[in-house]
Amino acid sequence: MFRGCAGLVFVAGDQGEERPQWAEIAYEAIAPVYDEFTAHHDYDLWLGQLLPKVEPYGIPGRRLLDVACGTGKSFIPMLEKGWEVTACDISPKMVAIAREKVGDRAKLSVADMRDLPVFGEFDLVFCLDDAVNYLLGTEELEQALTGMRRNLGPGGLLMFDVNTLEAYRTFFAEEVVVERDGFRMIWKGRSTPDQPPSSIAEASFEVEALDPEAAASIAPELHRERHFPEAEVLEALERAGLECLDVYGHHDDAVPKQPLHELDHTKGVYIARAR
Repeated sequence: MFRGCAGLVFVAGDQGEERPQWAEIAYEAIAPVYDEFTAHHDYDLWLGQLLPKVEPYGIPGRRLLDVACGTGKSFIPMLEKGWEVTACDISPKMVAIAREKVGDRAKLSVADMRDLPVFGEFDLVFCLDDAVNYLLGTEELEQALTGMRRNLGPGGLLMFDVNTLEAYRTFFAEEVVVERDGFRMIWKGRSTPDQPPSSIAEASFEVEALDPEAAASIAPELHRERHFPEAEVLEALERAGLECLDVYGHHDDAVPKQPLHELDHTKGVYIARAR
């Protein structure tokens, strides 16, 4: 279910210092078809599994900040449950689609998580569906986590997920073709069963119009992700002024389990609060 959004080929090294805008470019291109390609992502189910793991730590209110919100699929279930939602994404087109869905029921902004503004004091901040893996180094991870911490109100909690090595070594080695509404979406991966930890990954995603006269195709766009082992995530949380409260892993069924197994689970989920 939730195993990432691109097929990958790993590249050695840590290039976080480059700070390119490739992520914005890539998501600007796929924004019109993003919901179709991720139609299998059931956020109601996923959040229904994750939030009970956060609630024992005492969420003080119902103010949510969704970082890297995409087209709004991640925060809409919260909005429907009565949460006051603020959300942001690096892609203006993704934010525009989210705004079309919810109007003024949520406060939406364009923002880069590496330089996250302080939008307010929130009871829960989350960043979901491997968005953190689009940070290309531990320095960028620390910058993003620091920005999220600065948006936590008193007693506020942070939750985010990362892809595991298992996800990169299996699902991201596949080629996936999805046909919907006159388009063929092609996701190609070239990873192998022995991909190393802490690697940077590259992926291509393209869209072909099945009826060339009806709509334009989208040329292949580059997507990049980095694997973050648990030890690196915990160290980045510490440096960002956050206390890790819990770590879970889960398979495609989205049922959180402990401990996290990098070569078994496809997702790692972290819960933290400001120190």
